[in-house]
Amino acid sequence: MIDFLKDVRLWFSPELLRDEGGTPDYRFSLANERTFLAWVRTALALVGGGFAVDQFLPDLRWGVRVGIAVALLVVGAACALRAVNHWMRCERAMRRGEDLPLSRFPVVLTLGVALVALVMIVVVLLGWTAGK
Repeated sequence: MIDFLKDVRLWFSPELLRDEGGTPDYRFSLANERTFLAWVRTALALVGGGFAVDQFLPDLRWGVRVGIAVALLVVGAACALRAVNHWMRCERAMRRGEDLPLSRFPVVLTLGVALVALVMIVVVLLGWTAGK
C-alpha cells in the first residue's frame, strides 16, 4: 500500500522521477507519452459511449440503459487512471534500466468492452425497450 501511495504522489509530481536512475533516450519517453495519450483517448471514448447510451437511448428499459452506461463510465474511469499509472511505471523502469512493467489491464479492458458489446447485442436482438 505504501508503494501505491508513493506512485500516486508521482502522478502529481513527475519531476521526482528525475531522482531515479538516468535520463532515458527522449524518443522512448515520447513514445511512452504517446501510449499514455492513446489510453486517455480510449478512456474518453468509453466515457462518451456511456454518456451516449444514457442520453440517446431513452426507449431502452431504464435498468438496461443505466447498467450499460454505468459499465462504460466505470471502464472509462479505470482506463484513465490506469493510463497515468502505467505511464509513470514505464518512465520509472526506463530510468532505472529495468524491463518495462507487464500489465493485465489490456485484457481486463478488452473483456469489459466485449461484455458490454455482448449485452448490447442481446438488447438489440430482444428489443428491450420501455414500451414492451
